[in-house]
Amino acid sequence: MHPRQILDRYGIAPKQSLGQNFLYDEGLLARIAAAAELSPADAVLEIGPGLGALTRQLAQAAGRVVAVELDDRLLPVLRYELEPFANVEIVHGDILSFDPASRFDGPFVVVANVPYYITGAILRRLLEGWPRPRRMVMTVQREVADRLAAKPPHMSLLAVSVQYYGRVKLIGTVKAGAFWPRPEVDSAVIRIDVDAKHLERRESTDFTDDTDWRASSSVKSVKSVDSSASEAAYFRVVRAGFSEKRKQLKNNLRQLGLGDEAIAAALEESGIDGRRRAETLSVGEWETLAASLRL
Repeated sequence: MHPRQILDRYGIAPKQSLGQNFLYDEGLLARIAAAAELSPADAVLEIGPGLGALTRQLAQAAGRVVAVELDDRLLPVLRYELEPFANVEIVHGDILSFDPASRFDGPFVVVANVPYYITGAILRRLLEGWPRPRRMVMTVQREVADRLAAKPPHMSLLAVSVQYYGRVKLIGTVKAGAFWPRPEVDSAVIRIDVDAKHLERRESTDFTDDTDWRASSSVKSVKSVDSSASEAAYFRVVRAGFSEKRKQLKNNLRQLGLGDEAIAAALEESGIDGRRRAETLSVGEWETLAASLRL
């Protein structure tokens, strides 16, 4: 049934403020679920189940689905549509304040059609939290997908941050007409496979806020409970490196409070030309540089 018909039955209108655009093409929904490569052993976190169209696909493939929905008007719809699936738990809440540890005791899989304006905030919340997802399949704005999957010399703080945790793959594009209401831009499906080394619990570390990584300056700071000292050093260095986009790397690194000699020595040890700009460095080069700076 078309989303408009379902919403009309309940007297509900989509909220633009919540980025509500409902994907209803069954073929596309099936391909998104297939991209997650789910098995009955998997536990899934779905963000923004909406009317439950994708949730049904996930429930048939995974052992357990936790669907977190912010809009309380949609809860009766979800309860009715998903009543046949005993393995689905509907949670009313904001994903940006959701604690994965309250529902999962180990790595899980994320599948979501996320609102464009909080994509960065969601990624940071889940990748810096504990437990972490081992795989994420998300429908995002096409422009954001391109940034996430970027390669040097077109890196951004968002790309360097997400790719630090795992491999980003562009699965395919989704035309605006596949949604109702129709958004103004096309979307894309991305898959992020988190590296096994980042699924191990470590000593907690606080991270510094950044609007580019977070994509929403109004979101409160999230404290990671699963971050090593080297992880914290990595993010200190990359944030300094991207602090002034038009400046050379050696100049931006002064944001760390280090002298020019120490910066020059670390760059030489890393084999990185200090005249380069941040967007030209790979994740591996940032890791090497962070280790050389010995923060």
